[in-house]
Amino acid sequence: MRIVSICPSNTELLHYCGLSTYLCGVDDYSDWPSSITGLERLGPDLSIDLDKVEALNPDLVYASLSVPGMEKNIEGLKDRGIPYMTVTNPESMSQVGEVLLEICEAAGLHQRGADLKHQYESFLNHYQSLADTITSRKPSLYWEWWPKPVFSPGGRNWLTEMSALAGGINMFHHDERASVKTDWEDIREHDPDVILAAWVGVEPAKVNPSVIKKRPGWTDMQALKTNQLHVMEEPFFCRPSPRLMIGLAKLAYLLHPDVYPEPTGREDEKLLQEI
Repeated sequence: MRIVSICPSNTELLHYCGLSTYLCGVDDYSDWPSSITGLERLGPDLSIDLDKVEALNPDLVYASLSVPGMEKNIEGLKDRGIPYMTVTNPESMSQVGEVLLEICEAAGLHQRGADLKHQYESFLNHYQSLADTITSRKPSLYWEWWPKPVFSPGGRNWLTEMSALAGGINMFHHDERASVKTDWEDIREHDPDVILAAWVGVEPAKVNPSVIKKRPGWTDMQALKTNQLHVMEEPFFCRPSPRLMIGLAKLAYLLHPDVYPEPTGREDEKLLQEI
């Protein structure tokens, strides 16, 4: 079987489902697992080179609508008669387990899908049980997905659930949108306890905290006064795959080191080891 993934989170999901060995091509931004090194690169996920996709003669393309603009990829696949599957876009961490099941069942791996979903949900339940023990005030979190224009996850996004499981509160959890467009002044007025910069598609080393601190009026914000500005690893927070477990472990320990275990950076490995 020859399969293609045109979205980083899809590539990661396929690996957990045991299907990454069948990949023959991926988008430019897919960077995990290491086994995809050397595969045909098909362009950025918002502008896939469909000529290259067609030339690979795939049995199935795993597409996505997780980011606005991906619709043209779907339309192009349909126009060319290339077989594809649009993977459900999770709006919460919990729904990632449903997507694992969906992909496995489509491949005839029913038991693996059920086992993956169970192990994944067990991990989330464990963190929920720890979150329930927190009696102190939970900090408000500002997640920055993009600096200008400012985009931040809203209520219909996995980072809202992650924030709660880690003993915090996403500043925009009341907003029903998946992504909230706002501005620096609005963030300043909200005055969050913690600022978490996870710029989509940008490596942490390229996110300069000093530039964030220089924004008008931001030096008076609570988060900056208490040195609670953190640059987070984009793959663990911005992609809806089981690697969010690594992000959850890191965030929880950052916010409440007296409640949560110190992260290993390999929290997702347990998911595969027990299947």
